[in-house]
Amino acid sequence: MPASTDELLARLLDGIAREEEHALELRRRLHAQPELAHAEHATAEAIAAELPVTSVTDAGTGRLAQVGPGGSAPVAVRAELDGLPIRERTGAPFSARGEAMHACGHDVHMAALVALVRAAHAVADQLPTALLAVFQPSEEAYPSGAQLLARGKLAEIRPAAIVAAHVHPEIEWDSVALDAGTVNAASDSVEITVEGRPAHGAYPHHGRDPVLALAQIVVALHAQAGRRVDPLGPSIVNVGVIEGAGVENVIPERARARATLRAYHPEDREALRQMAVDVVEGIAAAHGCVGRAEIIAGEPALENDARIVAGARGLLDGAGFKLAPEWRSCGSDDIAFLGALAPLAVAFVGLAGADGFIPRPLHHPELLPPDAAVARVARVQAALYVAAAQATRAAGS
Repeated sequence: MPASTDELLARLLDGIAREEEHALELRRRLHAQPELAHAEHATAEAIAAELPVTSVTDAGTGRLAQVGPGGSAPVAVRAELDGLPIRERTGAPFSARGEAMHACGHDVHMAALVALVRAAHAVADQLPTALLAVFQPSEEAYPSGAQLLARGKLAEIRPAAIVAAHVHPEIEWDSVALDAGTVNAASDSVEITVEGRPAHGAYPHHGRDPVLALAQIVVALHAQAGRRVDPLGPSIVNVGVIEGAGVENVIPERARARATLRAYHPEDREALRQMAVDVVEGIAAAHGCVGRAEIIAGEPALENDARIVAGARGLLDGAGFKLAPEWRSCGSDDIAFLGALAPLAVAFVGLAGADGFIPRPLHHPELLPPDAAVARVARVQAALYVAAAQATRAAGS
């Protein structure tokens, strides 16, 4: 018989507490052996071995595992499998030793979700709706793992809601940020190529310099972003890669750059895309070069469902958390692709001020969430699951 909302959350929290030691050991194993996007084979196998139910593969290396009653659409809880191409510098005894690292907390999220699944399995007959654990590949790279899930078995299952919890070093320990509406930006990539005419660096008038044109393009992209988009709508341009020929006394034939465009609103997203094309083509032409900007569409903005957020915010105190001040950022998460399948809600679990935690941003080679973050993330996942189950049942009644 399904338990009441408060009773169910309490039982899940008790189960998570019993699973904590096991989850910590799993987190350390996962952290020590990270795998990059679409290559998370050993990671997925390690996760599957710890689950109390059989999992099925989806989106390549992804795994889906369901506990609880069938017959209705489940609530999906997502964790990410992949690491980043970063050499770790945390100095932890379980540090990764290669060229990959869990520098975004994915090891914590995975171990937490395993703990939640095991806790839910122990009270499966009391769950109001099934819990579907989604271990997603390739959150950090393209092709997007979430986009693949949205076309695969997960789409066939048709979950009633999809939720997730993500650690964040700028939010206070024991606090959770959970707000309705847009909380993360849409993100697109831009591949920029400028074709010039090669020449000796001592005779620049014989050539057309693509490096100089590209340098002007980089500056103009940042400047024009503030003139094409309403300043009340968050937007960002970031140029992260610039490449030339690599010889200091030669004007090369071409130069390249890669950038990202981020915005909250669809009209601002389109304005940034058009701005990038205009700037690249126009400035390149002014330098006697030919410029091309290829827009590679990324994830949409992440929209948190108001009903799930309201329910989960009411459960945070019982799960041992304070509600953080409103938190929105121009970060991006490809879970936003899954909004085409079901309502979404993503919570951000604080790390700032945790005992022994060295403040570092996400994707930093020295970022190391403390072990205690595992149980905290699992508790937030549990609150989100219970709230989403409550919201979807209320909507269907």
